[in-house]
Amino acid sequence: MAKKTFLDFEQPVAELEAKIEELRYVQSESAVDITLEIDQLSKKSHQLTKDIYSDLSPWQITKIARHPERPYTLDYIQGIFTDFVEMHGDRHFADDLSIVGGLARFNGQACMVLGQQKGRDTKERTLRNFGMSKPEGYRKALRLMKTAEKFKLPVFTFVDTPGAYPGIDAEERGQSEAIGRNIFEMAQLEVPIITTIIGEGGSGGALAISVADQVLMLQYSVYSVISPEGCASILWKTSEKAEVAAEALGITAHRLKALSLVDKIVNEPVGGAHRDTAQMVSFLKRALGDAWRQVADLKPKELLERRYERLNSYGRFTDTKAAK
Repeated sequence: MAKKTFLDFEQPVAELEAKIEELRYVQSESAVDITLEIDQLSKKSHQLTKDIYSDLSPWQITKIARHPERPYTLDYIQGIFTDFVEMHGDRHFADDLSIVGGLARFNGQACMVLGQQKGRDTKERTLRNFGMSKPEGYRKALRLMKTAEKFKLPVFTFVDTPGAYPGIDAEERGQSEAIGRNIFEMAQLEVPIITTIIGEGGSGGALAISVADQVLMLQYSVYSVISPEGCASILWKTSEKAEVAAEALGITAHRLKALSLVDKIVNEPVGGAHRDTAQMVSFLKRALGDAWRQVADLKPKELLERRYERLNSYGRFTDTKAAK
């Protein structure tokens, strides 16, 4: 059984789980039946987890969104879609492995699916650049989306990135142009686009694949213009104020749903998506089915008008006139 990774605010649960593991070991090594004690502690651990997760701060939710055991794009593709065939390369420079995508089927419907992939171990994280895409990654994503438009296939995207890669080589190859081009093209793509924020939705790196007709957000994911650490470094000249920045940024699913920036919050299993990946996949598959039914029958003109109105509705302001 794989060892669970607990976050700092989950330490009371970690201590209980350690006791449960000790009792299981004792039971396996002796003839003593302590099943009842194990069950009681397991129920107590479950309830304690529910209590902790019922009152989380934005900074704690950020930590959950970054959890190393959290399901990534390929986990959802494997669990939700069938007949997945990965497509590679941007036809200009290289194949950026931080973005994966290809043709697949969703409930029998042919579609295009793509998203960011962070990687599980050190080797894979390096290979996938921790989910931080370079221009060739966004150009690959755009190539896949334009292919979907050509064959009239819906597009499903999964967002999970700290942000676009800020390195010199990425800037030399036109990072900002690649992100801007994706936003421009997605705004007028003549097929349905359904986006799900599954972990971190960071800055332009997230926006480049999230201009959509339906935006879903997992309960413990975050979506922001900048990371809390980056915001704190700019405003207070220290990343130690990240917790304060997370609160001010309004990065949580419920806050963004209240502002109509996301359409639906997908509930996660007790303790987060990483505690029960199979259940999370089941929850998300149902939510994607609901989202797809809302846009499946729209004609291209209706789809574009609806998307344009949606983009124009973002933000709130008050028009004031100077006193006469």
